[in-house]
Amino acid sequence: MVRANGAVSLRELARVVQTSEVTVRRDVRALEAEGLLDRRHGGAVLPGGFTRESGFPQKSHLATAEKTAIADVAASLVEEGEAIVVGAGTTTQELARRLARVPGLTVVTNSLLVAQALAHANRVEVVMTGGTLRGSNYALVGSGAEQSLQGLRVSRAFLSGSGLTAERGLSTSNMLSASVDRALVQAAAEVVVLADHTKLGSDTMFQTVPTDVITRLVTDEPPAHDERAATELQALADQGVQIAVAGMGAAAGPGGGEQLPQGARPRRDMPLPVQRGRMAAGQFRGPGGAMAAETLERTARVADMRRR
Repeated sequence: MVRANGAVSLRELARVVQTSEVTVRRDVRALEAEGLLDRRHGGAVLPGGFTRESGFPQKSHLATAEKTAIADVAASLVEEGEAIVVGAGTTTQELARRLARVPGLTVVTNSLLVAQALAHANRVEVVMTGGTLRGSNYALVGSGAEQSLQGLRVSRAFLSGSGLTAERGLSTSNMLSASVDRALVQAAAEVVVLADHTKLGSDTMFQTVPTDVITRLVTDEPPAHDERAATELQALADQGVQIAVAGMGAAAGPGGGEQLPQGARPRRDMPLPVQRGRMAAGQFRGPGGAMAAETLERTARVADMRRR
């Protein structure tokens, strides 16, 4: 899966191999020791994949459930008759599909995917930037895109990226994309970042939105054992970023997510890592016991993951 997609989240990997994320994390650690992949926050990438950017076909299959939940919450922020900008990305594409139902909306975008999602929305006006087409993510970039945004003013910008940290904010691995995203930010009164948990704590080459410019982050709830993602959310909240956590099942609040006001401490509302306890008495029963069976099962699982 990692070889085919360039990256994969632990949540999706656990779903495919039908085991827990805790078990998958342990298996991924073993594969990393063999040099077959690199671990990242909430997922794994090909070795040396820190600066490697996956194309649209790969990104569209990553964290799909999380992106859907995030898009639901983000769409609830948009009001009738509003003018907004929407950047390129698979998460913003999901958002655009939901914006088709908002009457009187004006959407300015450099993304062909966003424009396509809104093409048949009779009550939504779509304004495309100029620029040069970047085929890997179907986005218009370059000086033409940036110049077409000069003098524009809208209420909100909805952006995604390759990584998000409290220290540097939102970032991406492509210089041209980063330049256009900065121009989109300049046109908006508020900036809403859409980022699933696999991007939390990841820092890529080009900064697009500094943390102090981000008004709100819409994300999904990190896995229970992803302490680093929870810590990153806490650091973002401490710097004044409003956090909205999208529920993965039933709606957790208006728009399907729990709205956390500025200054809130989201970490307390998230499952903390389970403390590792002592092994229960009698659990290890020799070569033929539970521990040996678990080792054999793990070996088979790692081999299965390697084949995938």
